[in-house]
Amino acid sequence: MVDESYSRNLPFSKAYNFRDVGGYTGLDGRTVRWRRLFRADSLHRLGEQDAEAFAALGVRTVIDLRRPHEVEKFGRVAEEHGADYRNLVLRHVDWEEVGHPEDTVHERWLADRYLNFAEDGHEALLESLRVIANPAAAPVVVHCMAGKDRTGTVCALALSLLGVGDEEIAADYALTTEAMRPLTEYLLRTSPESILGNEHMFDSPPEAMLMFLADLRAIHGSVEGYAKQIGLTDDEIAAMRAHLLNPI
Repeated sequence: MVDESYSRNLPFSKAYNFRDVGGYTGLDGRTVRWRRLFRADSLHRLGEQDAEAFAALGVRTVIDLRRPHEVEKFGRVAEEHGADYRNLVLRHVDWEEVGHPEDTVHERWLADRYLNFAEDGHEALLESLRVIANPAAAPVVVHCMAGKDRTGTVCALALSLLGVGDEEIAADYALTTEAMRPLTEYLLRTSPESILGNEHMFDSPPEAMLMFLADLRAIHGSVEGYAKQIGLTDDEIAAMRAHLLNPI
């Protein structure tokens, strides 16, 4: 069940995958609060025409998961938007170096990439969850380049810690597939080398997220167990739930 009190998708001129992760049912039937946690593709494209709409969201903190060369090449969210900018680099194996032969089970390939995030990128995942858990940092926007994989992993972990079910988490992740259409069209015009030959990197089948969450539990016992293993404390988990879940 999803509370639809607010619009999930937030239109900006050149941010194609900006949306709210509120409204999902979490622990004890409490819903995730709207307008506290957002996910997005890269915010370097937000222009002057987006300033008023972005300001209306009251964003205090931007978590940018991209690597230094991505930030250097494309830029970051403009300082004039006034958000506390955190470049929490999520380390991972370079996807271009991982084969994707024709007989690959695509969902399995993606889930394995997300498991690699959980291993090599655990420091950024921990710091991201800590920021999200801090009520003074909210509202928070988490983003990477497309807002799909690195961002999707952070949001999946946060939603799971809030008690949202795997099916809803996977459905939220899958919403990115539709957003990829205008984004890939934009990239084909402006940076075709990022698309051509990498088409398999731009969809979001829900099965991939379901596999990832199941694998994480198989390895660590639970998503909460993984979060604690990488360093998230009971107090931080409690704080996350206290400010991101509506009271009963």
